[in-house]
Amino acid sequence: MKNLWQRGAIALILVGIVSGCNLTEPSPPSRLPQIGREKPRVQQPKPSTREPISSAINNRNLLLGNPSNAAPSVASNINNYLLVKPQYVMSYNSKTKTANWVSWQLNKCWIGAADRQDNFRPDEALPAAWYKVRPNDYTGSGYDRGHIAPSADRTRNEADNSSTFLMTNMMPQVPELNRGLWSDLEDYCRDLVQQGKELYIVAGPVGRKGSIGKKEKIAVPSRNWKVIVVLDRQGLGMQGITADTRTIAVMMPNNASVKGKGWKSFRVPVARVERETGLNFLSNVSPQVQQVIESKVDSQ
Repeated sequence: MKNLWQRGAIALILVGIVSGCNLTEPSPPSRLPQIGREKPRVQQPKPSTREPISSAINNRNLLLGNPSNAAPSVASNINNYLLVKPQYVMSYNSKTKTANWVSWQLNKCWIGAADRQDNFRPDEALPAAWYKVRPNDYTGSGYDRGHIAPSADRTRNEADNSSTFLMTNMMPQVPELNRGLWSDLEDYCRDLVQQGKELYIVAGPVGRKGSIGKKEKIAVPSRNWKVIVVLDRQGLGMQGITADTRTIAVMMPNNASVKGKGWKSFRVPVARVERETGLNFLSNVSPQVQQVIESKVDSQ
């Protein structure tokens, strides 16, 4: 009987591994992978001696690389501060009071039946001395609290969904963008997941056209961007990325001119997003593959 139980347990573990639905992070490798192939324009980090970065190494939400070499050092990275959540990873900018970027994995394992929590709140994980944006900082501004990592991408349970309502995961978006083509692209990503695809997504703001806020100024971006790597099926990981891998990149103006337009109208090569943001995407992918997929504009 004991042998039968052992065999059953092993079978269940193997099923979890094959399906790709084991969302527990693997152990860090003995050697840290090199992150970034060239120096970005964002301030370079110096890893803190007090705050470990091991939680970001081999993290499924940061599989393709750390776009700005962000690290959790308050002293040297106030504008490129690494925040690692179980549901996503981000670089936070204490000057703009928005994320520089948010990175997350999306597959069927993250999609469930949890209700939208709508519990917008300050992010207490930020350093104590920093201003923590509050939901009412957006009140009366004319801008939506626009999710970067979408609420509907994290419905496995209430805790996952709740995590997307931290104000560090918000950026000021005009309603025409947030509720229009930005939302349409989010829906399209989940449609791909329902087809069995696995996505790795990085998104964020760029530029500045003003500010909002009650006590402190929150930068209003002039444009919003997103980079999406589409793997043919769940669980392929880095081995599934080749020169033929579909990669979608968009650069959308944060103004009312986008009303009535489709998200496909704003597709650009990944290389353009890199130029405009100073970030380095897909840095864990081989340079030869990067060069090919970052130069193409998606046409599907």
